Amino acid sequence: MKVFCERLKELRTEKGLSTTELGEIINVSNSTISRWEGGKIIPSIEHLYNIAKYFDVSADYLIGIINELN
Repeated sequence: MKVFCERLKELRTEKGLSTTELGEIINVSNSTISRWEGGKIIPSIEHLYNIAKYFDVSADYLIGIINELN
């Protein structure tokens, strides 16, 4: 879970997005983004898919199965 938290925050900040902006893009609240990045909750499969699609990375990368982008 720690890998997901770190990678989500890294991808978000690299794009210059706030938690509110990313939340609007993938249709969740900014507090949900903050809780994902803080490791308090985990995203659903649907949300994981939407995050991966938006950032053009694999879900495997997001959750730490692989370390290479795409």
